[in-house]
Amino acid sequence: MLAPMQGVTNRALRALFIRQVRPDVLFTEFMRVNPAAAVRRLSAVDLREIAPSQEGAPLVIQLIGHGREALVSAALAAQDAGAAHLNLNLGCPYGRMTSGLTGGGMLSRPEELPAIITELRRAIIGTFSVKLRSGYDDPGQIFSLLPLFEASGVDFIVLHPRTVIQEYEGVADHAVTAAVVRRTRVPVIANGDIRTAADGWRLLESSGAAGLMLGRGAIADPLLFQRLRGQASAQPDKKERGVELQRYLHDLVDRYGELFCGENQLLGKVKGILATMNDPDFEKERKRLKKSRTVREFRAELARIG
Repeated sequence: MLAPMQGVTNRALRALFIRQVRPDVLFTEFMRVNPAAAVRRLSAVDLREIAPSQEGAPLVIQLIGHGREALVSAALAAQDAGAAHLNLNLGCPYGRMTSGLTGGGMLSRPEELPAIITELRRAIIGTFSVKLRSGYDDPGQIFSLLPLFEASGVDFIVLHPRTVIQEYEGVADHAVTAAVVRRTRVPVIANGDIRTAADGWRLLESSGAAGLMLGRGAIADPLLFQRLRGQASAQPDKKERGVELQRYLHDLVDRYGELFCGENQLLGKVKGILATMNDPDFEKERKRLKKSRTVREFRAELARIG
């Protein structure tokens, strides 16, 4: 699965991934639920993004918000707009900093979750999943939530085994993932710190997870999907990586040119992709690309890679 990443996994990037590596499942960026709106819980922009699939690949619509009534209303609106797969975000660490406690912040009020999860499951006709951290401040909190997910009929969970207050510090503790897999019949998708094919294979073997969700590792290297499938080199040399990087970023600039207005916005989005990359062999090139002020300069710097 391609992870939902705010400001990154827009429809242009998803289309590129479908064409190049075709993830088995795609997620939208999260769609904010407006608790104050009496009628329109989702923005007009988000509603236009909703579909059951994208170019034949299942598309999961991720909702982030708080309040049972607002979330259920948004789920119904998404279904009316064509959604077949819905996901509730209980993992975003920045949701704890808002007044309404959305995303991972909802884990700080576990007493509210049974009504929300149960009502969402009743309202959602298609698949319903939850993406969450292992806990708010206790990595063992996930175990107390498993009976709720099982009883309410959640189709699968995506687990990122850090706590909410950890944000992205430290490492994802996939010993927790393995323990969750052993203790629930709900399929578990493992997420967090999967940067290489070896990381993914090791995690699948050690945890017994039903699948993997790839985030920053795949954004930095889309062929990670193919490497995991054994359809691309698991350890490409520098020349291969350079050619792949050139193709990826050239294609991304082309697609972003159709989606974003003006060079500043386009380059800002592409430079956000560069921020996920940590290949030491191309660190100088990455820095030069980040300094580009025009698309022409960016493409010229790309041509120098090799």
